[in-house]
Amino acid sequence: ETIMVNSNPETVSTDFDISDKLYFEPLTLEDVLEIVEHEKPEGVIVQMGGQTPLRLARRLQDLGVPILGTSVDAIDRAEDRKRFEALCRELDIACPEAGTANSVAEAVEVAEKIGYPVLVRPSYVLGGRGMEIVYDPEKLKEYFAVAASASPEHPVLLDRFLEDAFEADVDAVCDGETVLVGGVMQHIEEAGIHSGDSACVLPPYLLSDDRIAEMKQHTRAFAEALGVQGLINVQYAVHEGRTYVLEVNPRASRTVPFVSKATGIPLARVAARILAGERLADMDLPEDPEVWDVAVKEAVFPFNKIPDADTQLGPEMRSTGEVMGWADSFGLAFAKAQVSADESLPLEGTVVVTVHDRDKPAAIPIVRRFHELGFEIVATEGTARYLRGRGVPCRTVLKVHEGRPNILDLLMSGDIQLLLNTPLGKHAQQDDYMIRSAAITRGVPYTTTLSAASAATDAIMALRSRRLTVRSLQERADVVKVAVPQT
Repeated sequence: ETIMVNSNPETVSTDFDISDKLYFEPLTLEDVLEIVEHEKPEGVIVQMGGQTPLRLARRLQDLGVPILGTSVDAIDRAEDRKRFEALCRELDIACPEAGTANSVAEAVEVAEKIGYPVLVRPSYVLGGRGMEIVYDPEKLKEYFAVAASASPEHPVLLDRFLEDAFEADVDAVCDGETVLVGGVMQHIEEAGIHSGDSACVLPPYLLSDDRIAEMKQHTRAFAEALGVQGLINVQYAVHEGRTYVLEVNPRASRTVPFVSKATGIPLARVAARILAGERLADMDLPEDPEVWDVAVKEAVFPFNKIPDADTQLGPEMRSTGEVMGWADSFGLAFAKAQVSADESLPLEGTVVVTVHDRDKPAAIPIVRRFHELGFEIVATEGTARYLRGRGVPCRTVLKVHEGRPNILDLLMSGDIQLLLNTPLGKHAQQDDYMIRSAAITRGVPYTTTLSAASAATDAIMALRSRRLTVRSLQERADVVKVAVPQT
């Protein structure tokens, strides 16, 4: 008999046919203890509900509640930053320099030591709330004044931010001895975008075979060292040719359903069987699952329902859902994901470009590719001058505050088919905010990252040469040629 505790009626886990019993209760210590006292279960699984139940594990165990799966000490070893850094040193796996601060003065000292930019966050946050990338001491002091306070009980965490890195996620399952890596996913957005907001692709389209093998090896090392029983998620960043581990989560991640559909291996079911006492060796599973085509996960945002929300992405999670596209090429799979997320890409027309000075060198090959695809390029004066100076033809348009007709007028009149806008920081200038809001109002596809713009060019090329096809998950199961364990 299985008992589900979940206070969110919108999730699949609260459907009537998922569990034998369902409690619509919040995941607090008091509520869970009442349920345990009434139901007297053989054990409690905390690794399937995200970060919140993990935080209850220690107190539940101290009160005599049996925790199934990964030990509470192993969970703490992965979650506690100092213990985690010691684990990385023990395994000889690189991780970004980090530190904690109990005051503004300590934060400035730590940041100077590890080097700017730094990723700053309050301790014990969910969904990246309160996280920010800070580039200098003045902004760090401003962060403390506006977004966070620090104390010995609630220190602020600082990590060296690996600028211009790209990230990857690995989902795996372990029975305490044997590790099965479900998949290595490459994020399409660059580092600094919350993993829940970034599109990702399986298999990776830019990672080398050696890099993928290294990430799988590191994941196995973490799972074995922690004695993981059940699911584990590891997040990596590749920066200047080196692989860094960002965090290890001894629990199910939000990408488990995506990996399961892409590979045909139901990782949550496999993990549940392990928690019930089975071993991976007894299950008919491949040692190294393969994906026979390309699957892309894309985030879904609520911006069209919240007109005043800024669409700029960053370390704090903004998305409210996700979709999946799959095909035999990256471009077509990405295009399908965009259609599913209600962000259909144009096949022709005008692209307006306005990017941060820091992004201009990297924007050149992307904008040139749009031009080669036949799109007219329109840019604000500084960006237009930079593009023309490097051989990319473009038309200049006024900024919002410079007069009319301006970039906002072009958007509102329907003369723009795609917007590429990389903002000037967390508190974007008013022009940027108005431009992105207008794009949402007019239903114009937009991107605030260069990596997503690059992926869009691949998708447009694929859409021009091929028609979109629709296939069901049942048809996909016939394509994914792996053994699926039976319940």
